[in-house]
Parts: sequence; C-alpha cells; structure tokens
Amino acid sequence: MKKMTYIWQDRKRTFLGLPLSFTRYMLSEDRLFVEKGFLNSVLDEENLYRVRDVRVTRSLGQKLFGLGTVTVYSTDASNGETALESIKHPIEVKEELVRLVEEARKRHNIRASEMLMSNSPENLCDHDGDGIPDEYQQ
Repeated sequence: MKKMTYIWQDRKRTFLGLPLSFTRYMLSEDRLFVEKGFLNSVLDEENLYRVRDVRVTRSLGQKLFGLGTVTVYSTDASNGETALESIKHPIEVKEELVRLVEEARKRHNIRASEMLMSNSPENLCDHDGDGIPDEYQQ
C-alpha cells in the first residue's frame, strides 16, 4: 500500500496560536482532508476538482498571531463548506489550494461551465438558513 504524501499539513490553533487541538488539516495534490477528534475521530475528504470557491477570513485575534480561516466551498452534496480554522499562513494556503484545484480540474477534464451547471436549483446552498440560496443574494 502506497503511503499518502501531503503537500501541506497543519492543526487548528487555539490560545496564543498554539496547536492544542485535535483537528488536523492535510492537503494532497487532489484531495483536502479534515480529521477531527481524539478517542473517536472522523476523517472527511474533499476532492479538489469539486471546489467552487475559496475564502480567507481573519479576525483581529487571528491577525495578531499570524492565523486565519480558509473556507472552501464545493459542489459536494454531503459537504458543501469546509473551514480550515485558525491555521498559519492562510493566504499562502489559499493560493496553493487554488493552484491545486486548477490542476485537478485539468486532470479530470472539468470545464468552468460544468462547475456553473452545478448551481442548478437542486444543488444551491443556503448557508445562512434564510430560505434564499446564497448565490442569489447580494
């Protein structure tokens, strides 16, 4: 069995930017992994060719410690939004993620129009729960 190699790894950071959490993030050339838990753990993965958008947010506390949150929005029906919370170098991670998404789309022959078609009414997301798909709000 071939061992998985990761391009990037980090942990969710807590007080003073220390990695005192049981949440780990790993990025390979074609998937994003989020592992949560200590005794009972859950491992979620996201295929990069399904990623629609990537956002970086930074609170004042995160800025003080060089941290930020990268949120990944995808067309995956089971997990449309994945947040990489309180990670180091969030802008660099976002840029690497965007680069890998483009490479994964090329490998899988995914065109931009196919990603837009994933916004059909049955696939629209309503993250704020107001009943109006987020893609239609300004």
